[in-house]
Amino acid sequence: MLKRRQVRRRQPPAPQCPMKDLAYYNGRITGLDEMMIPMNDRALYFGDGVYDAGYVRNGVCFALQDHVDRFFSSMKLLQINPGITRDELTALLKDLISRIDRDIPDAMLYFQMSRGTAVRKHAFPDSSVPPNLLVTIHGIVPDRDQEYRLITAEDTRFAHCNIKTLNLLPNVLASQKAMDAGCNECVLHRGGYVTECAHSGLAVLIGGTVVTTPLSQWILPSITRKHLLELCRELDIPVEERSYSLEEMMRADEVMVLSSLALFTRVYEIDGKAVGGYAQELFQKLRGAYLEWFERETRG
Repeated sequence: MLKRRQVRRRQPPAPQCPMKDLAYYNGRITGLDEMMIPMNDRALYFGDGVYDAGYVRNGVCFALQDHVDRFFSSMKLLQINPGITRDELTALLKDLISRIDRDIPDAMLYFQMSRGTAVRKHAFPDSSVPPNLLVTIHGIVPDRDQEYRLITAEDTRFAHCNIKTLNLLPNVLASQKAMDAGCNECVLHRGGYVTECAHSGLAVLIGGTVVTTPLSQWILPSITRKHLLELCRELDIPVEERSYSLEEMMRADEVMVLSSLALFTRVYEIDGKAVGGYAQELFQKLRGAYLEWFERETRG
């Protein structure tokens, strides 16, 4: 059990004029391109930290508490003492969001905690070293109405995929492979069984049932996946949390990509072959209910 660190928390300065983008690092606030981070931040050498990201619309982050809860869960799994409570972090994030120019309706909120700043050494630094909190906010162009083309690739990630860690090199390589193929995402699989996408969750519709890979160390606990299962319960749509093969995915009535920014997206092609299109009414029912929830929560 790690000792509780006494972390000195610096409060952000009083609000200034609205900003087009923003970076926060341990109490300092600048524009995104102006922020400087120490070379010895362990995020740089080891990717020794965790992150989360949410969709901000009209000055409101959708499902912010879900993102904060997953952030704290990831820190616990990596034995990072945050030095800040959930409520304190939530209040800080809301304060930072309020500083963004309201002429920017859609933005991405990104927040990251590294294990701290210390001379490079693989083992954890002394428990007196405080963690480093980084937050960025910048405008995005939403693509919620876009349908996706995918490719598939063997899942070569390490065995802690349930932690939203900064170690994303296999995800980066898979995403680039998809981009090089003119696709939006890459479906990862282990031994022919689907895990998730490179930076998104995945679910399929088969015979009126939503099928999704069960939570484990091999997939991230996607917040959009969680919301989908909640919607299914509300709409009385059956769900199966089980492993399914690439072949089963290719034959599915619909394939759906789930992510915090794209939200709920239909897939029409995988590896150059047409997929889905056989349960569009049910897909639109689910997607419509999810977008209605999103719009209701982010009216501002």
